[in-house]
Amino acid sequence: MQRIFVLTVTIFALLTAPAFAVGTGVPHANHPLHASQLTRGEALTRLAKRYLGTPYVWAGSTPSGFDCSGFVRFLYGRFGIDIPHSSYAQWGLGRHVVRNDMRPGDIVFFGMGHVGIWLGNGRFIHSPHTGDVVSIDSIRYGWYAESFSGAVRLPGLQRYL
Repeated sequence: MQRIFVLTVTIFALLTAPAFAVGTGVPHANHPLHASQLTRGEALTRLAKRYLGTPYVWAGSTPSGFDCSGFVRFLYGRFGIDIPHSSYAQWGLGRHVVRNDMRPGDIVFFGMGHVGIWLGNGRFIHSPHTGDVVSIDSIRYGWYAESFSGAVRLPGLQRYL
């Protein structure tokens, strides 16, 4: 019980502290919802946006640099959920959901070799490839639309903080 309280307080502190995009110095817009009105998945997406601009680093799983599955692993780890550092292993976690049922925080897969976090409204956040940075892209066109493989929802993401 004490661990849940500490985790909740930590998440609340992360969500209410000012967030800056890494490397840009540009503050993110404040959102009107309080932490207690967010699902864990929504809180995870809010945290993910704090790492916009973080460079891609092969096998990276820290704020100094992420690869795609390392970024997803890092984010889930901040919520006390330990997942493997492999897109293939991440595919085997949780419940598979259809495209029309995806919710913020779901893991989205592209060609099984690339993953990101679903934000909603046709957008996801990910660490794309060497030479790029954590960014937000659309699933509606281009390579991401053509190679979309599915989504996975981990247990508890739809619970409120």
